[in-house]
Amino acid sequence: MSFDFIVRGGMVVDGSGSAAYRADVAVAGGRIVEVGALPNADCPELDAEGCVVAPGFINVLSHAYETLQQDPKGLSDLYQGVTTEVFGEGYSLGPVTGRCEEIVDLAPRSDGVRMGWPRLNDFLGHVEMKGIGPNVASFVGAHNLRAAFAGADDRPLTAAELEGACRLLADELAAGALGVGSALLYMPGVYASTEELIAYARVLAEHDALYISHIRNEAGGLHQAIDEVITIARASSARAEIYHLKASGRDNWPLMAGAVSMINDARDDGLALTADIYPYEAGGTSLAASIPPWYHDGGEEALLGRLATPSIRDEIKTAIKTSSDSWENIFLDAGGAEGVLLQGDPNSEVSGRTLAEVSVMRGDADTVDTLLNLVVAKPDLEAAYFCMTDENIHMALRQPWVSICSDAETPSTQSPFVDMPTHPRAYGSFARVLGPYVREGVLSLEEAVRRMTSLPAENLRLSGRGSIEIGAWADLAIFEPDAVQDHATYRDPHNYATGMRHVVINGRIALRDNEPTGILSGRAVRRGQ
Repeated sequence: MSFDFIVRGGMVVDGSGSAAYRADVAVAGGRIVEVGALPNADCPELDAEGCVVAPGFINVLSHAYETLQQDPKGLSDLYQGVTTEVFGEGYSLGPVTGRCEEIVDLAPRSDGVRMGWPRLNDFLGHVEMKGIGPNVASFVGAHNLRAAFAGADDRPLTAAELEGACRLLADELAAGALGVGSALLYMPGVYASTEELIAYARVLAEHDALYISHIRNEAGGLHQAIDEVITIARASSARAEIYHLKASGRDNWPLMAGAVSMINDARDDGLALTADIYPYEAGGTSLAASIPPWYHDGGEEALLGRLATPSIRDEIKTAIKTSSDSWENIFLDAGGAEGVLLQGDPNSEVSGRTLAEVSVMRGDADTVDTLLNLVVAKPDLEAAYFCMTDENIHMALRQPWVSICSDAETPSTQSPFVDMPTHPRAYGSFARVLGPYVREGVLSLEEAVRRMTSLPAENLRLSGRGSIEIGAWADLAIFEPDAVQDHATYRDPHNYATGMRHVVINGRIALRDNEPTGILSGRAVRRGQ
């Protein structure tokens, strides 16, 4: 048999969790065709001596749908061995139809980037046709389903609207969508009731698709929010996953052990419940997310109108400063202004400074006034919220049902990204687990690889991905285990990880000897296909 190339002399960690073994891997026609001690052959070779040869990594929660349109190589993840990006936390690039068009503009921006298509499959087909580095797959955003009928309004869907949303979902699932992704902290997803989500999950169960959720509260209401996911899974018989499992806020850190126990108990009861995490002590989202969700009713313009009304602005200030069980107060969870690091344009006066530092710099008497003034000036201003603890990250990583995500874009260290605010997780999530966390003994190397490969491939029903075996797609991450290291920091995030020698995507070499080749061999990947 002729081969396109052989990966020669590495230690294979096949994604199953089994012990590493020395073997060569032969690739032909985009697939793995032989694994073992292979004789010399008349074909090119990739030197893997001193390296681990693993399946390419699957990023369960990626926001690279914009950056990959700007630069399809996806370099921040390519340097970490990621070969598949999965979208759809709350919002997806399709379907954008009906009243959802009030929120999302279907027209391309001046730089050619589009943020919406009439159907999700239209987006996936478009990026594959244009050429893309990694494989891409997506959930249907629960935002999209409700916004198609209710826009940004804070109200329940009518029975007819919910039926229409379920039909829209069924069409997308038939075309290969992975399931439904909800984000219950953000507008308009926050307005969805448990009953609405159960209705979607019942459709998912019919298609063996996954319900995945940024749960309603990751802080003081963590256990109640996990109970909602369990209720949805039990009522619908759908499989479910929790995005970026965490206990947010110092006072809530002790809740993590109970959260893990709840999930383990549900699994013991027969529910297919899993989770993923990013390995950082700070989360990242907009500064506007510090404002209670009911003030976002009607969208950004309505929020800014409320902030311009003195009496309502005072209400908002009081709400931000007050603990409440009715919403997740990420400002207080971060310990206040000292725990909020602003991530604007590096040349701006606020970038890389805490909210407290900016407040002093501006001479504001109240840090919440500073927060609101910044939101008015730039509603999409990003921030890192230091809400988590490394001990809880370790606890989550030790659970065999937890996979890895970045919850981030795929920028590069070149224009137009070098001035883009981002979280270090965009450049370091997978390298941080595979390198420091493995070397510190939090996970074995084999188990770390399983969490990034076969576990998410099985949960997402990505056929032929996530393993090194004959017939599987040739997505490969070939790395020097002692050299894998993340280098991105909160104040200087645009730094590539190191230690990855080669990366192969669908049988084509995307990274050779730590240098991108520019080959775009990614595909649109659909559930079960």
